[in-house]
Amino acid sequence: MYAVIETGGKQYKVEPGEVIRVEKLDLASGSEVKWKALWASKGEDAPIAGIPVAMVTAEVLAQKRASKILVFRKKTKKAYKKMRGHRQSLTEVKIKDISFN
Repeated sequence: MYAVIETGGKQYKVEPGEVIRVEKLDLASGSEVKWKALWASKGEDAPIAGIPVAMVTAEVLAQKRASKILVFRKKTKKAYKKMRGHRQSLTEVKIKDISFN
């Protein structure tokens, strides 16, 4: 059983019990979040649901940050250098259940 959800402008294929990292959600640890599935399947032998009628329930585990990405720009012969860094804020979520109506 799996489903495809959308959060933070990205789509994720999820299964019950899986832990995923999504873009930051403004929720505290231990709280519950629900997504409407874009696409879902009950199993290998079951037909794929064309119209999503599944809800994905997940629990927020922690708020984390990704590793730092360095952005370096330089223009040769112009004495121009610029260095910046970026760390993306992430939310770690555990998929609890996929329920079909």
